[in-house]
Amino acid sequence: MLVGMTTNADEPSTRPRRRAPAGAAVLREDVTEAIRAAVFEELATVGYARMSIEGIARRAGVGKTAVYRRWRSKLHLVLDIVSAIAVQGLPAPETGSLEGDLRVLYEVTSRALRHPVASQIIPDLQAEAARNPEIAEAMQKALRDGQEGVALKIVAAAARRGEVRQDVNDELALDLISGPLYWRSVVIRTPKLPKDYLNALARATAEAIKAL
Repeated sequence: MLVGMTTNADEPSTRPRRRAPAGAAVLREDVTEAIRAAVFEELATVGYARMSIEGIARRAGVGKTAVYRRWRSKLHLVLDIVSAIAVQGLPAPETGSLEGDLRVLYEVTSRALRHPVASQIIPDLQAEAARNPEIAEAMQKALRDGQEGVALKIVAAAARRGEVRQDVNDELALDLISGPLYWRSVVIRTPKLPKDYLNALARATAEAIKAL
C-alpha cells in the first residue's frame, strides 16, 4: 500500500506534507553563530582592515558561500555584529539604592570592556569609524544605546525612590555614569583598576547625580 493513500478507494488521498524550504531559504543558526564568533576573533587578531571573508570562513569552519548567504560584504557583516550589541542589553540592577545599582552596572561593564577580545576590538573599530560613517553610526548606537537603556532605568528607579529629583537631567546623568569607566578602560586603557575604584566611582557618581 502506498504511503499517503487510504484503504477506501472512495476517500481522497491525504494531503502531501509540505517540504521544508531548502537552499537559500534555510540558514542554520549554529552556522550563523559560528560565523559571528569568528568575526570577533578575527577582529581581535588581525583588525578590521586586514580581516577577510576568507579568514572568517576558515576560522568558523564553513565555506565563503555560507558567509555571503548571510551578509553581502565584510562591512555589512561587521555592522550587523556591532549593531547587535546594542539590542542585547543588560538587565537593570535592582539593589534598592542608586549607589548599589551603579556599583553592579560598573562591575558588569568593567568586565565587558576589559575582556581581552573587546579591549582589542573597540579601539580598532573606533579608528575605522573615523574613516567610515556607517561604522561610526553603528558604533555610536552600540555604545550609547546599550549603556543608555540600563543607565536611564537606574536613574528612573532612583527618582521613584526619591533619591534624585523627578526632573533630573538625563543627558548629564548618562554622561556622569558612562564617562569615567569608559575613559579608564577604553581611552587610556588602564591595565588594572585601583583597589576599590568601582566602589568609589559608584559613590561619587551617585552623589553627583543627586546634586543635578
